Formats: sequence, structure tokens, C-alpha cells
Amino acid sequence: MMLLSTMFFLGSITVQEPLSSLAAEYQAGSPILLEKIKMFLEQLDDILLGSDDYEELVNRSRDQSVSDYIVMFFRFVTAGEIRTRAEFFEPFITGLSNSTVDHFCKTSVEPMGEESDHIHITTLSDALGVAIRVVYLDRSSCDSGGVTVNHHDFVPVGTSEKQEEASAPFITLLYRPGHYDILYPKPSSKVLDNVEKMIV
Repeated sequence: MMLLSTMFFLGSITVQEPLSSLAAEYQAGSPILLEKIKMFLEQLDDILLGSDDYEELVNRSRDQSVSDYIVMFFRFVTAGEIRTRAEFFEPFITGLSNSTVDHFCKTSVEPMGEESDHIHITTLSDALGVAIRVVYLDRSSCDSGGVTVNHHDFVPVGTSEKQEEASAPFITLLYRPGHYDILYPKPSSKVLDNVEKMIV
């Protein structure tokens, strides 16, 4: 999970565009940037309205230009939420990186390719109002021949204990050092109920 500068691919050269230039382009009404935003919103509409079948959704998600826009969007959301709630996040950011909230966003949240951490996932869960479960393998018991699967749930701010108990996390990620993969559990009635609530 990772977000906020745009990457353009020029042959084998990757150019990162800082957010300040993206903001200037947006304010100037750049047709290229507006087209990128339009493309992302069209993708989102197709998903929310269910107008794409499963195969089309899979094909789009495999297209790096499409997936990069989605990642960029969520990086923007994450940085915006951190800045909006700077007082809350500042002690964690200062303790983690010894930098300011703004510097942390510019160097650790916004650039594509930067790894995400606890702060990023907490923030994204809060911003979207969606519970996220991160699953990880604990191999400390390998000597006894087993691997333990552990998890941590990120529950959005403002969720009551009763709501938390009643809802399964909407998104499940498998953490591997330096990378998160989306896990798709077998559909259960609880998961399907959550999907229906999100669509309505």
C-alpha cells in the first residue's frame, strides 16, 4: 500500500513526479492529469456498479498503468488523512522516523515504491472506514515442525465494540517482508453481507 507521486515510464527510465507539481497541474486544469483522474473514476464506477465481469476486472488489475493509478490514489488518500489528523499521528511518526508529519508524507507515503507500515494501514483503514486484516506467518515454532498463522485487525476509528464483533474485516492482506498480497477467502455469509453493505 503506497501512494503519492506519479510514475511515468519512459522506456526503461522511471520518472517520479512530486505531489507539488501534480497539485499545480490539477489547478491549471492539465488535460493529461484530468484524463488520468477520469480513467481512475471510470474504473471505480465500473467496479461499484458491477458493470465489469470478473475476467475484465482481473485483466484491468493486471495492467500496470491501471494498477499504478489505483495505488497512487490510495497513497493520496493515506497522505491526506495523515495530514488531516497530524496531531494524532505526529508522536508515532516522530518516534518511527524522527521527522515531521509533512516530511514523512513526502518521503514515506507519497512516493511510489515506498513500503507501507503500520501507520499507513491504520490510516487507510480509518480514511476508508474499512476494517483490514493483516495475516502473517510466524516461523518461530518451526523447530517443533509447525508454522503459526497470526493476524492483526485494523479497525477504523469510531467503530464500536459491538460493530467490531459483528463484522469481519473486509480486506485481508498477507504480509511478507517488503510486500503485501491480497487474500481472497472463500465467501462466507458474513463476508458477503459486508460486500452488500459497501455496495448499497
